[in-house]
Amino acid sequence: MKPITLNPSAITRLLAVVEIILVCAALVGQLLRFVFGSTILTKLAIFYLDGEKNIPTFFSALMLIFAAALLVLITTHKIRQKSTYILHWVILSGGFLCLAFDELFQFHESLVSPVRSLLGGGRLGIFYFAWVIPAIVAVVILGLFFLRFVLHLPPKTRLACVLSAILFVGGAVGFEFVEGVYVELHGNETLTYAMLTIVEEALEMAGVIVFIRALLIYLSEHYPDVSLRFQRIDSVTPKD
Repeated sequence: MKPITLNPSAITRLLAVVEIILVCAALVGQLLRFVFGSTILTKLAIFYLDGEKNIPTFFSALMLIFAAALLVLITTHKIRQKSTYILHWVILSGGFLCLAFDELFQFHESLVSPVRSLLGGGRLGIFYFAWVIPAIVAVVILGLFFLRFVLHLPPKTRLACVLSAILFVGGAVGFEFVEGVYVELHGNETLTYAMLTIVEEALEMAGVIVFIRALLIYLSEHYPDVSLRFQRIDSVTPKD
């Protein structure tokens, strides 16, 4: 069979279109809920970007898994070449796989209660969603660890990686500050909060899409001979 060709532009457009559709569906669902009080299209809740175990969640998890697979592919070639920064590629691969599992099972939410307890409870303002504190520490440590690695990347890849990090972290952590202050004052059952969460999740997805595009372009420029081949099961000669 012919090898599968991964076209960076085509894949990016496809992922972007899917994200736009999901965002629009989430907006319509929340407007129907809060503005019109409609219950006719309650099934649109499966498109709510801040929900769990729904279509946007699975889409985000699949993108993160795809990014992890591309990173594993790059890492494999780096190991064969005995290249530099292999450890960084390995950590990135494992990190994105962990992000995929967290997207599906929301492990980071389990940090909220113990961190709140450490802070003494009460009104926490921007730290209402207290998991952001260990997240900030992790971002700073990882940022320092990957600094030289990022500077070592080709200019286009470096710019795309920085942009994707800003979008993803800005959505995942930055918007949690704003949402924390808002929820503490007004609760989470309002249209404004729903809009904030939609923007947050949209930024996260956009960041992953930009990163996937950067990886695909990196592969095409540095490993143009890489292709995916699938063999028909019935064509495999059974062993004695």
